[in-house]
Amino acid sequence: MTIQEMKQLKQERGYTYAQIADLSGVPLGTVQKIFNGETKSPRYDTLTALERVFAEPMVVRETSAYGAERKPGTYTIDDYRALPDEQRVELIDGYFYDMASPTTFHQLMAGEVYRQVANYIMEQGGACTPFISPIDVQLDNDEKTMIQPDVIIVCNPDQIERRNIMGAPDFVLEVISPGTKHRDYITKLYKYEQAGVHEYWIVDPYKKRVLVYFFKGEVSPAIYPIDADIPVNIYEGKLTLKFQQIAKWAVSVS
Repeated sequence: MTIQEMKQLKQERGYTYAQIADLSGVPLGTVQKIFNGETKSPRYDTLTALERVFAEPMVVRETSAYGAERKPGTYTIDDYRALPDEQRVELIDGYFYDMASPTTFHQLMAGEVYRQVANYIMEQGGACTPFISPIDVQLDNDEKTMIQPDVIIVCNPDQIERRNIMGAPDFVLEVISPGTKHRDYITKLYKYEQAGVHEYWIVDPYKKRVLVYFFKGEVSPAIYPIDADIPVNIYEGKLTLKFQQIAKWAVSVS
């Protein structure tokens, strides 16, 4: 992880220099000099210690209704719903993961995909329903996972409840940001496949590409440039999402 990536994560997570020093064990003055650019070539062990702070998810520790602190890995949807509205997290297998405020590209990307999908469904009189974040998805139908994908399509109306979606959506799209890269590429990829999601798209504006996993077909993803016209597998290619405008917006995150 580069210093620039750490700076981005520091901003997204709202860390202070003092918090970074406390979490990493690196002296406060050293942290400040590295992030301010005064130290051009930090020692390897110092960089490793700093990287550990940002490589780990921000785990939210809350006091339960019984006054006892819950251990990570044991949190439930009740704990999730008890958090303040302004505290944006996802719950995956009993662990809380911090969600930074979405970037402008995130919003443009998700909004444009949602618009194209919704227009197609309306024009075709389709039975499926698209949703855009924030939307809670109780992915495993259990009490330990509640996520907020950027865009989803749900084709079974019985899954749509007042408070959240129950079970796996048919289609999920996530937009990569520096703070969610590991989660979207690895953690969520595994979770979505295991939960029964049919199709999972990863839009990476930094690598200018879109990965399309169709879990009913090949294990390896189809990889498209970010300005491509990309068919949606659950619609057998009858719906194609056009990314030309999205590619222009992606230039701003280069």
